[in-house]
Amino acid sequence: MSNHFKTTILLTLLSVLFIFIGRALGGQQGMVFAFLFALAMNIGSYWFSDKIVLALYRAKPLEEGHDIHSLVRELAQRAKMPSPKVYWINSYSPNAFATGRNPTHGTVVVSEGLLRILNTEELKGVLAHEMSHIKNRDTLISAIAASIASALVMLANMAKWAAIFGGMRRNNDERQGGGLELLAMAIVAPLAATLIQMAISRSREFQADASGAQMAGGPYGLISALQKIAKGAQQMPMEHATPATSHLFIINPLSGGTLLQLFSTHPALEQRIERLRNYRQYV
Repeated sequence: MSNHFKTTILLTLLSVLFIFIGRALGGQQGMVFAFLFALAMNIGSYWFSDKIVLALYRAKPLEEGHDIHSLVRELAQRAKMPSPKVYWINSYSPNAFATGRNPTHGTVVVSEGLLRILNTEELKGVLAHEMSHIKNRDTLISAIAASIASALVMLANMAKWAAIFGGMRRNNDERQGGGLELLAMAIVAPLAATLIQMAISRSREFQADASGAQMAGGPYGLISALQKIAKGAQQMPMEHATPATSHLFIINPLSGGTLLQLFSTHPALEQRIERLRNYRQYV
């Protein structure tokens, strides 16, 4: 089963979950509203997701004279794709992500911390990884998944408060049943959304690692970069990072213990490095 087909199924499951919690909140009318809202979010994500995430992280265009621009042009020529725009984040936490609905509208974002700790080969590996996400159109899929998952969390909170105050049914029997259903949805929906989002992101990280290594001419720059970024991100989590957008980054920008790692949208670093050392098997 191809990654694209699996992703389509998982995005469909997210949308169905969104509609189902809408039904729990407002019956048939709520289900129709949730469907229309999910449709509007998908359309909005397609056209505006890049602008939203750039604004969220206060990203600014990187000055044209920076060495990264020549690396991006070199990699784009090798990959036969348009050169993405390059933005930077004023954060000492080392990390990077890509956004944009297609290769023509792609943007690579790097943090100040990343520019400080990586050498040229490591930067090339990171840029190639992010440009692979753009070329494979992962950035659009990730944006849609993030939008639906964020809205699910919002609806789950609404369901929690509705359950606390007796649900949204008219008589007592229905109120009790509806309250239990809402409470179950409030607990299950965010967990299910996280697991689906996690499944989408993890498979695409492996693919971007492999195709990025191919684009860069080898895996060792990316391997070294991943090790440095993981250590830096653990010591200094990114200030404005949110769980809904953490999957966009090359390494999870949030720090945490074992439980957070269990529900991480990224594969374990050791797995990524092991696959990269044998990356030709996965390209």
